[in-house]
Amino acid sequence: MTNKKTNIICLLLFAFITTNMYAQASQELQQDSIPQKDFIDVLHALFKSKKTIIDSSTIKTPKKYVFSVFPIIGYTLQSSLAADLSSNLVYRNGKNDTTSLSAIVAGVSYTAKKQLLFYLQSNIWSENNEWNFTGDIRIYKYPQSTYGLGGYTKETDDYLVNHNFLRLYETAFKRINKNMYLGVGYMLDKHWNITKDRTNTDFDSYGYKKESISSGLSASFLADTRDNPINASKGFFSNFIVRYNTTLLGSNDNWTSLVVDLRKYVKLGKKHTVLGFWTYDWFTLSGKAPYLDLPSTAWDPFNNLGRGYTQSRFRSPNLLYAESELRFNITKNQLIGAVVFANAQSYSEWTTKKFETILPGFGTGIRLKFNKHSRTNLAVDYAFGLNGSGGLFVNFGEIF
Repeated sequence: MTNKKTNIICLLLFAFITTNMYAQASQELQQDSIPQKDFIDVLHALFKSKKTIIDSSTIKTPKKYVFSVFPIIGYTLQSSLAADLSSNLVYRNGKNDTTSLSAIVAGVSYTAKKQLLFYLQSNIWSENNEWNFTGDIRIYKYPQSTYGLGGYTKETDDYLVNHNFLRLYETAFKRINKNMYLGVGYMLDKHWNITKDRTNTDFDSYGYKKESISSGLSASFLADTRDNPINASKGFFSNFIVRYNTTLLGSNDNWTSLVVDLRKYVKLGKKHTVLGFWTYDWFTLSGKAPYLDLPSTAWDPFNNLGRGYTQSRFRSPNLLYAESELRFNITKNQLIGAVVFANAQSYSEWTTKKFETILPGFGTGIRLKFNKHSRTNLAVDYAFGLNGSGGLFVNFGEIF
């Protein structure tokens, strides 16, 4: 109960601080028009800099490099208190009307639970969008609770699993038709020094080992019409990934999976209100994936799936997931915005292979425009789940 009260107080405090900053900046910068502002503009206003605020109507999508970096002290269910240094780089390799924005996101985190995380994720478009290159590199030292398999597990079922983790994903996509691409890639997930503080768990029944390696090739179909990969206001994104892990490439076992990632963004009216839809479905098609590589809460590429529940709260060989979010501005200059959202996840039961439970989550949050050129927001959300689950979720960039 204390943690919940602390989280709510943090969220209200953050809202008060950012609103107060906006009010001070507005007093310092009286203008006839309403320019778009971001966090950097506010700092210049507060410290009486002569930096010119650019009107939102004059902002063009950047042709050169736009870099954002932000240190965050936050709290999440999976990490407790965490210090995070996040950054993103947005740029374009060609002309505005023929080449999509490329984005690189990188950061390092250390948490109160002694978790150390390094990550580097990239989405690079060549000139005229002929090629698209995506990458996901992670190195974790990661003690974390897990709860067993399926949707019927309880929070009291938790036990600590400590391990080191290396992820290396790289995929190259070639355009086959306007916004459609076919891709091939390599995927590696390696967990080692795996220990746990309990016996007779689902992990033991499923097949506990001190090390696991999943190494294989992937084939993908991608379609992407989003106007911005960090914060889309319109467009559609779809990605179908078939992954085949084989002992020929160092995998412990042969197994195959399918991931379906679909997103749709609808702009409502002329006030920058956006309605987003997301589904992320993850299936084990054949063989037996290692326990720590099974579909699980918040183990999608950006660790955002299932707000309202802690990471690894649910796990099984198959996952169905859907989410919708309404995004809108609070201030006319787009400095401060807000969202409301709802989601639902369902996991197949390990023994019956049937989807027997639906696990909903919902919440609201605020957005602080950190960089108006790349449209990067600091996202602070409070989400609720079943049986008292809930907490604060902080993200550098939109959830999907």
